[in-house]
Amino acid sequence: MDILGATLRVCVDDLETAVPFYERLAGGRALRFERGGVQVAAIGCFLLMSGPAEELDLLRKVSATIAVKDVEEAHQVLSGLGAHILAGPVETPGGRNLLAMHPDGTVYEYVDRNQ
Repeated sequence: MDILGATLRVCVDDLETAVPFYERLAGGRALRFERGGVQVAAIGCFLLMSGPAEELDLLRKVSATIAVKDVEEAHQVLSGLGAHILAGPVETPGGRNLLAMHPDGTVYEYVDRNQ
């Protein structure tokens, strides 16, 4: 399984206030979308999220987003290593993804950037 990089997940109270800081920090423009009532801005290696507290509480349980070439391959490798697949693979605005809990209890999102 090829890991292409990781995205840091940041929950913020006010996306409009946070975006300009992260755009200057990362040297790029935000790609914005909404998912499940949560406003999202992807900027460089940062994924900013803002929305209802109950949604953010769930999102905070995911430590990072890991980009891979092929989510199906990641599914096989993770399962073979003893990870518990919590959801997916499913289609998302950023590509196919899955949620996996590693044997140590840490939860990661794996995203297929091959599409």
